[in-house]
Amino acid sequence: MIGTGVGVWIASELAWPVLNFDNPYLSFGRLRPVHTNVVIFAFGGSTLMASAYYIVQRTCHTALWSDKLAWFTFWGWNLVIIGAIITLPMGYTQSKEYAEMEWPLDILITAVWLAYTYNFIMTLAIRKVSHIYVANWFFLAMMIMITYLHVVNSLVIPVEMWKSYSIFAGVQDAMIQWWWGHNAVGFFLTAGFLGIMYYFVPKQANRPVYSYRLSVIHYWALIFGYVWLGAHHLQYTALPDWTGSLGAAISLAMIIPSWGGAINGMFTLSGAWDKLRTDYILRFLIVSLAFYAMSTFEGPVMSAKTVNALSHYTDWTIGHVHAGALGWVAMVSIGAIYHMVEKLWDTKLYSTRLVNVHFWMATLGTAIYITAMWVSGIMQGLMWRAYDDYGNLAYTFVESVAQMHPYYAMRAIGGLIFFSGACLMLWNVSVTIYLATKTTAREAANQASAA
Repeated sequence: MIGTGVGVWIASELAWPVLNFDNPYLSFGRLRPVHTNVVIFAFGGSTLMASAYYIVQRTCHTALWSDKLAWFTFWGWNLVIIGAIITLPMGYTQSKEYAEMEWPLDILITAVWLAYTYNFIMTLAIRKVSHIYVANWFFLAMMIMITYLHVVNSLVIPVEMWKSYSIFAGVQDAMIQWWWGHNAVGFFLTAGFLGIMYYFVPKQANRPVYSYRLSVIHYWALIFGYVWLGAHHLQYTALPDWTGSLGAAISLAMIIPSWGGAINGMFTLSGAWDKLRTDYILRFLIVSLAFYAMSTFEGPVMSAKTVNALSHYTDWTIGHVHAGALGWVAMVSIGAIYHMVEKLWDTKLYSTRLVNVHFWMATLGTAIYITAMWVSGIMQGLMWRAYDDYGNLAYTFVESVAQMHPYYAMRAIGGLIFFSGACLMLWNVSVTIYLATKTTAREAANQASAA
């Protein structure tokens, strides 16, 4: 709610700049990292931690190795998020994409993440079954990769309590940053959520994974391929040309395993597609796979130098990111949360009709958002590279900005629709938990009086 709410606000600021009210703490530059950090780490990270702890216990037929570490993970991670919400608007930032938080919070992130990883690994070690289900492999890969990516990218020299400088400089700093930046997408927002997908899609469909062998191939291809891709964010910069070319080439190759995973998830419904008519939770999960397939095709295409020359620095990139963030990550997370709420409280959701309304609002909001950014981005790229007969730029930068206004308004409307759907979800889940807890308490009281 906070992350998407801030996102809608800053999207509206781009369309109607007066909304910052000349207040520096409400400016786009200060609120944008709040938006990204809250939606990625508060919502996405919490979903990953809850799902990993939920899945590892059920697939390993054992309880968590340490409840105390689990509680430390919960409170520590929330403390990180509170720290980000306080410090980022105040201007305390390292100015690195997805790594804006200053060094005290980086240390806390590392401690919490290591506790989370250790608890997960030790739970695997005490499992009651010999096999480790593929979802746990995806979670494990995410945990290991994010650990060293975060640590290396966050190596700094502190000069004050809330100020530090990276130990890297220039091109090396940019390379390390996007080695982290893209792999935060590749492992935090892809591998971890693929672990969620490989558990909850079969569970909600009540069918086995279409091809377990394909899921293993998908896993190893992702592990070996994704770490090379960061340089394609730095095409046409001071970075050595071969690094960008290598990143683009492997990006294109990654289409094959990514689509293999998406097809594997969708084909899990073979013979049971009729369930989509009545199972609204399953709709979220399957539509997320469609967006995953689309994003993992669009991203590699945008990394190719010819396309990148048009798309770089434009809103097309924003559209691509949100096709993955809203369409893939948010949709699969919502499906997983709805599923877990029903199982953990042993009840049905308060209103399946609200789930259906939420599904259509989320889908419509995402479609409006990314369509606006695609059109805006392509228009930007074409205007920036347009020349007149004398070789002068055909449009000034201000003219290109003016042309973006209707699409920025359209983007804000799409985000508002998605945000409204999230409000419905919060209400539905809250009422479900309240009623289930109330029923449990009443039953316990009745049993006590009967005894």
